[in-house]
Amino acid sequence: MLGAGAWGTVLANLAAGNGHDVSLWCRRPELAEQIARERRNVAYLPDAALHPAVRPTADLSEALGGAALVLSAVPSHGTREVATRAAVAIEREAIVVSATKGIENETLLRMTQVFEQVLPAPLHARLGVLSGPSFAREVSAGCPTAVTLAARDEALADEARRYLAGPRLRIYTSTDVVGAELGGALKNVIAIAAGAAESLGAGANGRAALITRGMAEIFRLGGALGAEPLTLSGLAGMGDLILTCTSATSRNYRIGLELGRGLALSVILADMREVAEGVRTAKSAYDLARRAGVEMPIVNEVYAILYKGKSPASALSDLMSRESKAEFWT
Repeated sequence: MLGAGAWGTVLANLAAGNGHDVSLWCRRPELAEQIARERRNVAYLPDAALHPAVRPTADLSEALGGAALVLSAVPSHGTREVATRAAVAIEREAIVVSATKGIENETLLRMTQVFEQVLPAPLHARLGVLSGPSFAREVSAGCPTAVTLAARDEALADEARRYLAGPRLRIYTSTDVVGAELGGALKNVIAIAAGAAESLGAGANGRAALITRGMAEIFRLGGALGAEPLTLSGLAGMGDLILTCTSATSRNYRIGLELGRGLALSVILADMREVAEGVRTAKSAYDLARRAGVEMPIVNEVYAILYKGKSPASALSDLMSRESKAEFWT
């Protein structure tokens, strides 16, 4: 397990609970030492004991040696660097699954595309992605959860699924890697908008409209980039979008809430321990939409708020005053 945030720790515990020996790689040696000593990730998942079969380590080669499944929950901006370092140590028969919901800013690549650039060729056909509506603390607490594990080879997706699935975590498989990754990444941008709209008093009507029109934008960009509509209608798309746009448990939604209340982005981020992928993804989505010639007005306004200093109130006003058109168009 690469990445010892809340989600990485939960995934490590799930695999260990299914009878596997798990290495939990921590970027910071002091975090690995703390988790090993206290058998609890106090920084990111304080309420959950670490499974006895999970071994924290800051040694990347040691963590990867002999691993049949490599899961990565490293933030998107750190994935390339970690994957490059890991490339020489990953077994050529391993399955590599990304559990990161982001798009690289500089290249506009999805995480599996980043892996393809830096991992050896034999691993390219063994890449997958885990996505869907899954707050880490709820999964850890045993709340019923359903997610998607996608790989180009369905048998590979099913093999990876078996490491993690359990009585309270239902994992569906898919062959649409593009759709699963885009749905998981783009919903975070819409969640920022949803949080801001909530603080501005948009109400339940506004939330429903924003989720629905946000989904339309995800469909447009996803379609242009090769995602399957059914995937975006499922857990990795609509399911995750609903979750992150309706709960303050979502880091991205909370950022939107605070922006709508007038706080500066720098102040909000300084007070957050974990990464909110939507901030970086807003820039990637904005750039991808422009490159693909796809209209994404909500994404455009979130980008303007985050990177151009536009006020959330002005962004909401501009969205509502756009010229009317048919609801469904291509």
